[in-house]
Formats: sequence, structure tokens, C-alpha cells
Amino acid sequence: MKKMYHYATVEKALEELKEKGFSIDFNIEEGQILASPSSFGIVEIYRYEGMSDPDDEATVYGIENFTNGERGVFVAGNLSFAESDVAKILLKLEIEDRKNEDF
Repeated sequence: MKKMYHYATVEKALEELKEKGFSIDFNIEEGQILASPSSFGIVEIYRYEGMSDPDDEATVYGIENFTNGERGVFVAGNLSFAESDVAKILLKLEIEDRKNEDF
């Protein structure tokens, strides 16, 4: 089951995730996810919703490579994110994980 945490800001989320060992910036290293999507899983997630402006929306993913144990983050903005290849992979992982959650 994924854990959702509440952080005041995206910056605060990134700071605390880094303290927990999420040290890779998968926005820069997205090629790792694209090369082997089945090796990755989303272990933490938090969404920030813009109250009046959809451009203020963001999702912070805490991602783990289950093959080698490396952990990192991916910060997704609202609209531009939805069309990227990494976005499609992360959304698929999120949907698959929800299907497997115990209710």
C-alpha cells in the first residue's frame, strides 16, 4: 500500500523524501524508467491541487527501483506531464498498484 504524506509545499516534500533516501531525480534520469519500467514502483505519492489555477497542480512521486534498491523522486506538473512517455508509465504503475491494494 502506498503511503500518502501531507507536506506544505512540493519543496518540503522533496526535502523530506531526500532525507528518507530518495536521492535520484528521475525528472533528469527518466531514461532509467523508460529502459526498464517493470523494475520500478511508486512507494510514496502526494498530489497538490491548484485551488483556482490548474497550472498550480503537481504530483510528487517517491519511486523505487526494485531491482537495485535505488530510490528517487519524480515531480509532475499537470498538463505537460500527461503527454510524456514517463507519465504514461507512472500512471500505469499507479493504476496497477490501486488494483492490488487491500481495502
